[in-house]
Amino acid sequence: MIDNKIFNNKLLLAGITALTLTLTSCGTGKTSMFRSDSSHSAVYPEAGPTSLDSLDWKYSAPDKTYSSPTVANGKVYLGSNDKHMYAIDQQTGQMKWRFKTGGNIEATPAVSDGIVYIGSWDKNLYAIKDDTQALVWKQKTDGPISSSPIISEGIVYFASEDGSLYAADASNGYRKWSFDAGAAIYSSPAISGNYIFFGTLGGHMFAVNKNTGQEYWRFKATGKIHSSPAVDANNVYFGSDDKRVYAVNIYTGQQTWVKKTAGPVLSSPAIYDGYVFIGSKDGYIYAYDTEDGTREWEFRTEGAVFAPVSIASDTVYVGSTDSYLYAIDADEGTLRWKYKVDGHIYSAPVVDDGHVYFNSVKGSLFAVK
Repeated sequence: MIDNKIFNNKLLLAGITALTLTLTSCGTGKTSMFRSDSSHSAVYPEAGPTSLDSLDWKYSAPDKTYSSPTVANGKVYLGSNDKHMYAIDQQTGQMKWRFKTGGNIEATPAVSDGIVYIGSWDKNLYAIKDDTQALVWKQKTDGPISSSPIISEGIVYFASEDGSLYAADASNGYRKWSFDAGAAIYSSPAISGNYIFFGTLGGHMFAVNKNTGQEYWRFKATGKIHSSPAVDANNVYFGSDDKRVYAVNIYTGQQTWVKKTAGPVLSSPAIYDGYVFIGSKDGYIYAYDTEDGTREWEFRTEGAVFAPVSIASDTVYVGSTDSYLYAIDADEGTLRWKYKVDGHIYSAPVVDDGHVYFNSVKGSLFAVK
């Protein structure tokens, strides 16, 4: 496990939420974003490996990578602390291009209609043309951007450490509205219906109208929220530094259920088949019933679990600070396989084309099948 001083390190906190970390694979004209979709279900429709075959390729970035990968248009996109975003060929693992910003890139890229959207610690959100690497537009905020952008109906939503959530036209960057949450935002927003949900370091989970930017409700946890929420037709699910996993009704803002773990919950949940899956600093991955929070199973790793959980092929994919990526049977909570890498895993895996794409904090990006 990592020691407590890391929690006072801004680098890790931003990286955890940017792990805050991944996205679904799509062709040109479609959209890929953190946690697979705008509701952050983290469920990937593509088949994932249920038994481990081999490492297909490995790409080494020149600096640490807290960003999670995004897969789209035959490429894997990944941000690095060397201030660049990299586009890696999905088949060969060779770099296709890179784009430099003025700060660390720990947010996860989003891709839509041939444009790549990425936030940077230089306080800007960038929109970059995928085929030419030309800057389409950028928008300045008053704080570093560690939260990952999402795209819905031609609007890109993104948050900043300045405490604001922004909505901008994805094609030209025109700002539609901004909402002041009053505290730094590392959590990446999720959408259900007309509302967008996100947490703050002030401990609030907000529901805001995605069209107007007006607050609908706010819910107060007893700790900071780094976890990026996942939302279904009834509840929004998230973890908190208070060691708890929450389910809050999306219509009333009232707590549906809460479960306590033995460590802070900075991991981001996945929702699948009536269960919510999430990790904790206590080293466990948990499966809870979405309706009442009944614990279906728990799986123990050998390190703290800060990474977000991803689902494909009835399999839970999640990394740990013990340097393993785990593939766990979603129904039984039993190990299918695990893969050892060269460092802690804070990012979220992406499943596409029979592969799992994920990275270690050391800067290594892996494609395993």
